[in-house]
Amino acid sequence: MRVLFIGFGNVGRRMARILTVERSKFPGMKPLDDLVTVGIVTRKSGALISPFGVDLEGALKEMESHGSFNEKNRGFCPLTAEEAVSSLDFDVLLELSTLSIENRGEPAISHVRKALERGRHVVSANKGPVAFAYRELSQLADLAGRRFLFETTVMDGAPVFNLYRSCLKGCVVRSVDGILNSTTNYILGRMEEGTEFAQAVREAQDIGVAEADPGHDIDGWDAAAKVAALANVLLGGDVNPYDVQREGIGAVDRRRVGEAIRSGRRLKLVCRAWRDEKGVQGKVGLEELPMDHPFSMIGGGGAVLRIHTDLMGPILVTQENPDLYDTAYGVLADLLSLKHG
Repeated sequence: MRVLFIGFGNVGRRMARILTVERSKFPGMKPLDDLVTVGIVTRKSGALISPFGVDLEGALKEMESHGSFNEKNRGFCPLTAEEAVSSLDFDVLLELSTLSIENRGEPAISHVRKALERGRHVVSANKGPVAFAYRELSQLADLAGRRFLFETTVMDGAPVFNLYRSCLKGCVVRSVDGILNSTTNYILGRMEEGTEFAQAVREAQDIGVAEADPGHDIDGWDAAAKVAALANVLLGGDVNPYDVQREGIGAVDRRRVGEAIRSGRRLKLVCRAWRDEKGVQGKVGLEELPMDHPFSMIGGGGAVLRIHTDLMGPILVTQENPDLYDTAYGVLADLLSLKHG
């Protein structure tokens, strides 16, 4: 299986570590031992290309040591992501670039579209293609007889989309709700303990829960993208993050959090998607939940999704403080699905 990496940030590097340096720790990854990386393309750090296989462990060491690829490396070249997807010979595109809300999922959507048009499978950790263009891209995949997989886009490696595809056959999903953004959940939890908002944000960044720029999390855009992805895949919608009613936590202070606690409730940023007479709808907003509500019990950087169907449910999928291994596993699980046919 020949793969092309677009992006080699935290997720890509953790995948590389699992498959090389830490390979002996994960015997379940044996089916991926014959994986051949024909290219790794980054936006700012150069590209490594080889039809015979890039040295994945070497690429990892270079990136971790220097933050970029060595221009003297035999496989180094100035190829762009667009050029690589259009010209290289690969079996699976790994779309691992960062989400762009402002550009409505581009350029990741174009990368996925071109790969599918060329008859390649796609595994995406980027929420943009699912949140902004799922219907078009899934139809392209069907026409090409290829797979478009994206398990890690909503709850890292937790089986959300695989659960729906494999274990809820014949069920109609009526609605979903949950807590899907780890950063805001961590910040609200620390504020319950008396920490000021700005300090809670810094702490989230220090422990790796929040990005250097946490704006998409705090303003609710990350959550809105996840709601759009769930609405499109599980409820058959055709919505994007701009269609989702959105409220972030930027205006929350300790007083509001404390008032909720004193009234026996807990403030949470809740994600919802549902179907009504107007079609498929989505919402992200602050809600005060009873202490015994299942969402109130999700602390730290945890997440939870509840699926309501006509025959089964409600079904809860919970995740306790996921890290980069969870996120990388979601991508690796999709590769294993392709490997197993």
